[in-house]
Amino acid sequence: MLNIKVLGPGCSNCYILEGLVIAAVQVLSDQKPHLFEGVEATLEHLTEQSDFRKYRVLFTPGLVVNEQLVVAGRLPSVLEVMAALEKHLTDSK
Repeated sequence: MLNIKVLGPGCSNCYILEGLVIAAVQVLSDQKPHLFEGVEATLEHLTEQSDFRKYRVLFTPGLVVNEQLVVAGRLPSVLEVMAALEKHLTDSK
């Protein structure tokens, strides 16, 4: 299971981060399909302040992968997102 959450109130950076995550999953699944064998990936966009506090995000956007905060307060590069996803996928196998 790959559970991805974007945290943010709905600003443009939040939607950019969603697009980066989708692009990272697509590229990674094309380049390394073995990582996704038997793996279901989900993407949620959380907009509530209580969710931000739960993950200790002071500044949005935030990216959480499998309940671990990966980045907050800035937009990561697509390569950074790919590296984080790959790490979580390899750690879970």
